[in-house]
Amino acid sequence: MAYFTITRAPGPSWDSTRPMREQDDWNAHARFMDDLAAKGFVVVGGPLGDGTRFLIIDAESPAEIEARLADDPWTQSERLRIEKIELWQILLERSTDGLEA
Repeated sequence: MAYFTITRAPGPSWDSTRPMREQDDWNAHARFMDDLAAKGFVVVGGPLGDGTRFLIIDAESPAEIEARLADDPWTQSERLRIEKIELWQILLERSTDGLEA
């Protein structure tokens, strides 16, 4: 497996007059994403300051990412679209050695 960064942007069905959690199908989207996180596919995710949706995903390939996110209710309704998928090479990682009480 490898880590990828994914940016998602509003699609044509995104209602720019409503906050994220007030978009149609928010609960279905949130359940779907929570399930991907529980399975370890999504490592972390959430909106950046400019509203771009950002994910770190642990996957085999960009094709796997596209296939799995295709089942997101917000992808199916064109509320969100994948803007970019990039392989992320981690060079630094926080060590927990000696940090536990």
